[in-house]
Amino acid sequence: MSTPVVSLRNVSVRYHGGFLRPHFDAVRNASFDIARGETLGLVGESGSGKSTLGRVCLGLARPSRGDVAFGGEAFGRLRARRGQLAVVLQFPEWALNPRLRCGRSIEEPLVVMGVATEERRRRVAAMLEAVGLEAAVAQRLPSQLSGGQRQRIAIARALVTEPRFIVFDEPVSALDVSVQAQVLNLIRDLQGQHGFGALFISHDLAATRYLSHRIAVMKEGEIVEIGPRERFYAEPDHEYSRTLLSAAL
Repeated sequence: MSTPVVSLRNVSVRYHGGFLRPHFDAVRNASFDIARGETLGLVGESGSGKSTLGRVCLGLARPSRGDVAFGGEAFGRLRARRGQLAVVLQFPEWALNPRLRCGRSIEEPLVVMGVATEERRRRVAAMLEAVGLEAAVAQRLPSQLSGGQRQRIAIARALVTEPRFIVFDEPVSALDVSVQAQVLNLIRDLQGQHGFGALFISHDLAATRYLSHRIAVMKEGEIVEIGPRERFYAEPDHEYSRTLLSAAL
């Protein structure tokens, strides 16, 4: 059996507050593996800890307890994982500098990694083609593009370093329904081509069903159910999972 791209074991994240609320457990005892080429869908209500768990997977939040491994090794310093991890957020504007032309925004992670100029240009052109955008888009500012085009640029930026793992945090919830379908198809096609593992965080159970191989359900910081997509949507085990599905229907 191949080594998981990301592995969490009994991970908890505690935030410390003030006098009235000395601490808050955002995540409690979370455990799962994500394999190469696999998408784990993470669903649950707002405030359940989904985004915190995504930050843990990226090394941006340190667990109070538990272990996180990347490629079978202890996570260690984020610098050592440069280019291997990426994130696509709900609003592409959060990832794109409004003053930079789109080609430069895609190129930035490669500059940080010290990739040579010619190789950077080759990769930017290849990523624009991969996400279905014309080469001329590289010369435009984000404000000159539609929401769907901006999200494609954000995805190109995330993929340009050829990461092994990507967190998608509500990547289509801010888009029109017709554009959502296009972006979901794009993500699925790109995963088939590049083989990255992914955590797909969403409130949208239809989008999660379309992209994910397995589903994890969070409630008040805990994963209350995790299993294959088909089983979850046909006959979920946990009462809260059944509530989520009923609300969606």
